[in-house]
Amino acid sequence: MQTVRLLGICGSPRKTGNSHYLLERALESGKLVAPDQVDTELCSISGKQIGPCIACDRCEKVGDCTTEDDFQELRDKWVAADAIVYSVPVYHMGMPGQLKCFIDRLGNSLYSRYGAGIIKSLKPIGVAVQGCHLFAGQEQVIAGLVNHAMVMGCVPIAGDPWESYTGAAGWTRNLMSKDALRELYDRGEEDARIAVAAAESLGKRVAEMALVIKYGAQACQQLLCRDDSYQDLLSRVAKEN
Repeated sequence: MQTVRLLGICGSPRKTGNSHYLLERALESGKLVAPDQVDTELCSISGKQIGPCIACDRCEKVGDCTTEDDFQELRDKWVAADAIVYSVPVYHMGMPGQLKCFIDRLGNSLYSRYGAGIIKSLKPIGVAVQGCHLFAGQEQVIAGLVNHAMVMGCVPIAGDPWESYTGAAGWTRNLMSKDALRELYDRGEEDARIAVAAAESLGKRVAEMALVIKYGAQACQQLLCRDDSYQDLLSRVAKEN
């Protein structure tokens, strides 16, 4: 029986809050797809030291990053996961700098790890984004992380329309509280309900696709093993056999 590791990455510098809340809802929904086959883990950039890429090119030679900080631990979790859900606040019409630093270094440091450039790991990746204001950059952040998924040889996944077309997006009606989204949802506010519904369908679809891909890779091992770019996916399948 194949199992999948669904990793949730909270891109908020806060320990808890609105992004953390949406991510919890997404992971809970993903777990319910198949409780005995979906393992979930929530990681956060809060309190982590993740510096920027310094363009030293060491990763092109040895497949690792010269800067040693909290990047390596999260990178290893990302590599081991079968699927990823990012939950991110909007910062200045974009994602927080700590998460951008992680993504920059992730792509570069994995370039040479398998000797095949960016590999086709086929991890399903879903994105949930929330901000204080409406039309404050939510779709722009989603687009950036969808591009990241494609560059990393992964599979962008959305929730169910009409609440979700490219990911889950929400806003807190100009409220600055870190628990504003949860409070709005508990009060029955429609916009908050939509954001939570989108996050839940996102987590569900990411978990489902992770199982589909892993079982499909198991059935197609002889075909995929001809191409070195699938070795990460096949290594994750082999661990289950």
